[in-house]
Formats: sequence, C-alpha cells, structure tokens
Amino acid sequence: MAVTRLRALSIDTLTGLARRRPPLRVPPLRLTVPSGMSAPLGCDAVAVPAAYGQQLLARLPRAGCVYGDGAHWWWLVPSDSDVAMEWPAPVQYATGAVMPDMCAEPGLIHRPDGTSVVYTPPIPLYLAVCQVTGARPAWSRPVTA
Repeated sequence: MAVTRLRALSIDTLTGLARRRPPLRVPPLRLTVPSGMSAPLGCDAVAVPAAYGQQLLARLPRAGCVYGDGAHWWWLVPSDSDVAMEWPAPVQYATGAVMPDMCAEPGLIHRPDGTSVVYTPPIPLYLAVCQVTGARPAWSRPVTA
C-alpha cells in the first residue's frame, strides 16, 4: 500500500492561486426601452435613492420611464443630460443607462402614456432632485475665483 503525503498550503500559496484565476465578469446591465417606445436621442439614466422616488414623481410635470430595484429609482433621460449639470449627491448618473454593479434589471415602475418617447425631461428632473435633496442648483451658486 502506497503512502500518500499531503502537503500543507501556506497563505502565500493560496493567495497566489486566487490571483491566477481571472475574475468572473458579468457583462454590465443596460436598462431596456419598453417595446413599442422610442429613444431617438439615446439613453442615460439618473439613479435616485428610492426614498425620494414618490416625491420626485409628484413634482414632475411629465415623467418618462422609471425603473426601481428597491434601493434606487432609475429615470431614463436623453444622452448627455449630464453636460453642464452637476447632479447632486446622492444621485448617480449612468451613461448609456449602463449599471455595471447590478445582476438583474430593475422593474418598470412608471411608463408614460402612449408609445412616444421614454425620457423624463432632464432639467425639471434636476430641479426636483435639488428640491428634495436640499441641494442648490449649480448655476445658482456664487462664482468664486
């Protein structure tokens, strides 16, 4: 009968093994436009903590598609809606409506009537976000040298 010798692995060996394996990468998730609706200007998304969701929806004259994942509400806006706008904290801006840290697409909370455009107008959304978060719009702050 042959004797099998087991070799103890050190923490350095285990760390080295972990480094050799490529990390598992899940392709980033992108919010999808509901079927029958159009997004002619491309899509970005604005994520707001879910606690502000209902307040924002009530303050907007018109809302486009809004998605929710429990922690955030995601508002579809036209591409480049972050140009010349400093979205206040705790807002997250997602270019291309890509959410790299999510495993499953959020559910659709609000869909505009009809089959027209999916967007929430970004300036009214920005102003409403500033109101509910207590932030001042960037263009209303004093300029300093």
